Amino acid sequence: MADRRENEMTDLAEGSSDLASLEEIKTNVHRSLLQTLDLTAARRMEPQQLHQECSRRVDMLLSKLHRPLTGPEKNRLIQEVMDEVFGLGPLEEILRDNTISDILVNGPDKIYIERDGVLKKVNNKFRDDQHLLQVIQRIATQVGRRVDESSPMLDARLVTDGSRVNAIISPLALDGPSLSIRRFGTIPIGIEGLIEKGSLTKEMGDFLSACVKCKMNIMIAGGTGSGKTTLLNVLSRWIPEGERVITIEDAAELQLPREHVVRLETRPANIEGQGEVMQRDLLRNALRMRPDRIIIGEVRGAEALDMLQAMNTGHEGSMSTVHANDTRDAISRIENMVSMAGLNYPVGAIRQQIASALDLLIHLNRVTGGKRKLMKISEVTGMEGDVICLVDLFHYNQVGIDEEGYAVGHFEANGVRPKLLDRLEAEGVKFPPDMFMRRKLN
Repeated sequence: MADRRENEMTDLAEGSSDLASLEEIKTNVHRSLLQTLDLTAARRMEPQQLHQECSRRVDMLLSKLHRPLTGPEKNRLIQEVMDEVFGLGPLEEILRDNTISDILVNGPDKIYIERDGVLKKVNNKFRDDQHLLQVIQRIATQVGRRVDESSPMLDARLVTDGSRVNAIISPLALDGPSLSIRRFGTIPIGIEGLIEKGSLTKEMGDFLSACVKCKMNIMIAGGTGSGKTTLLNVLSRWIPEGERVITIEDAAELQLPREHVVRLETRPANIEGQGEVMQRDLLRNALRMRPDRIIIGEVRGAEALDMLQAMNTGHEGSMSTVHANDTRDAISRIENMVSMAGLNYPVGAIRQQIASALDLLIHLNRVTGGKRKLMKISEVTGMEGDVICLVDLFHYNQVGIDEEGYAVGHFEANGVRPKLLDRLEAEGVKFPPDMFMRRKLN
């Protein structure tokens, strides 16, 4: 019995040694191939030609090591090299999966993905911190930005699909470079897709469509990853083709399927600390570009004042997003951001500007289980004293959790006739008589 156990332990040790040896060989071949390959020339090759050249060189390197790889192992090794040359190394395999919504890299060997609202660690790895840093710098270079010790934070986008990228490196990141990628689908989702996913109902979609077409000013509020940019993309599709649209963003993420659109993007300061262009600068310039509508990806600071003034001076139908936990919280956040402009506006004057500028506030949230829901559509009806009046037209009511851990609930109309309905009807928009009656929505 002892001899048998000893033999089993020996076989297990040899198997582990073979596995470690195989990984070491693959690593050595990978590095040797990258060292012998002319990357500049490789980028000019057709993918099929590059695959053949990599295959030939891998065979030569393996013959020198006297350790052949199986067909699948060899193909995977070649694919890794091509990902290294043309893409983002270990992340390319993940980026090819359109079901993944977030990629979170906490270090070279800690990569997490989010799929259907659930985080999971994957086996993909970078070689070391330097390898991860090279990929981060490649992302920055592709969009004309930089990341190094003097500028250790990066906000950018992927040139392939516009996905949002944030990176932070040493000396600010103590455990090595960290990278976050917020995915955007290669095929932009439409209102039908949101309805199918249960994010809102058809009645709510019809109402929002009418509001966009009739030039209502809309603010979308929600937390991180709640779907604000996705909804903003959907709403922007309803802007009539004859209108000139200007978008302003920190990192260009909006995907407007239209011809007459001008996209503007902020610029960070250079290494001397000069040349920074902020959203407020772009917004002021946009007002001189004869826009019909202005779309700001997200208001974060003093540009909130300029946005409100633009909405109040002939640029109806403008839209933006803001980080907030509720429609009422969104009002408070906008107040605070306007005060950051440094003009010492009285609170009453700020609130009057907000009440006059905004028509609708939409709140999005990720409910239990990770699904995104349109929690509330609220109308700004004016002021009573010093208080901005908000009336909830539609909302989502969560009543429990199912066996799989997902929220269970339904959408409801609150039984309030919107004040802006008269404006919609003047534009020829008609809704069913029971559209806003208190009831559950299908």
